[in-house]
Amino acid sequence: MTSAKGPLSGLKIVELAGIGPAPYCAMLLADLGADVLRIDRAQNVAAGAPDQPPLDLLNRSRRSVGVDLKHPEGVETVLRLAEFADVLIEGFRPGVMERLGLGPEVCRARNPRLVYGRMTGWGQTGPLAPVAGHDINYIALSGALHAIGRRGEAPVPPLNLVGDFGGGAMFLALGVLAALFERGRSGQGQVVDAAMTDGSASLMTIIWELLHMGFWRDERGVNLLDTGAHFYDVFETGDGKYVSIGSIEPQFYQLLLRHTGLEGESLPGQFDRAAWPAMKERVAAVIRTKTRDEWCRIMEGTDVCFAPVLSLREAPEHPHNQARRTFVEVAGVLQPGPAPRFDRTPGAIQRPPAHPGQHTDEALADWGFAAGEIARLRELKAIV
Repeated sequence: MTSAKGPLSGLKIVELAGIGPAPYCAMLLADLGADVLRIDRAQNVAAGAPDQPPLDLLNRSRRSVGVDLKHPEGVETVLRLAEFADVLIEGFRPGVMERLGLGPEVCRARNPRLVYGRMTGWGQTGPLAPVAGHDINYIALSGALHAIGRRGEAPVPPLNLVGDFGGGAMFLALGVLAALFERGRSGQGQVVDAAMTDGSASLMTIIWELLHMGFWRDERGVNLLDTGAHFYDVFETGDGKYVSIGSIEPQFYQLLLRHTGLEGESLPGQFDRAAWPAMKERVAAVIRTKTRDEWCRIMEGTDVCFAPVLSLREAPEHPHNQARRTFVEVAGVLQPGPAPRFDRTPGAIQRPPAHPGQHTDEALADWGFAAGEIARLRELKAIV
């Protein structure tokens, strides 16, 4: 099922299996054509039918090799793979890879061109570097969590999108690709230190801009983009569902007033902040007079900046998502498809998620291990 398609075709990546953002980063790169080998620990390898892939979608598009990282020959196997690789990705706490004998100095001594991508919450340095944490903690420290929520209410964790995936995996992918670009000039690899705290802080740059310009108050639910404005929020419809409205620009706001029937009323100015709470109630009352589908017939496809709030089950059925194949089915499992799009070298889900260790012999052979070496490693139980 492996495809040569994708702009990263020919790129070889070793991924030390983990959870959350590091696997997602590897998934993104694999969807774009990179040959990613996931190193699963031997104790996680169990029999699994190849025609019944697991449902851990973050592990799609790549093969799995089962390695005993406590066995010297297992560690040597990973070092051999690093010699052949362009990139290594790991998501452990600082110091873990060094204790395994797989730290960046050791790996890059074998392969000076290796780009070594490290994914953590707090970063490789700093007083919190060795401490446990999760997305909610990292975005709390960066200031992002404080800004998300309604007026007078507690901050609302935005799932784990801002830290793990936006501030973490995306920045690691960006860093890896930037390091590869630089390697094309210098011939040298380097370490990429991607921290979710740093990345989520970077995602807040526009909010810092507005704060310095005096357009943002350092409190929740009173600003342009945080549900403070009556023209940028979600509203409940008459059937208990929701629609989203983002009519920021004056011309779009006029369309909102027209389509809600408020155009003829004597209303305060759009950016009269003192009037926003009352206008919020007025718009909410109007939106509750119709069902979500009725508002879709009125506003969807116009420049109001409108969309229905769809559930996870509903989103794949929307005509726009279907037209773009935003969601695809692989091995009977519906899931988000690769992004972004490329016109000459489109990405693709290369294969469904692999069972840990499913491709050990096949993948090692493809990466340059002789059949006798593989048999010896298996006999030593360094690989499984």
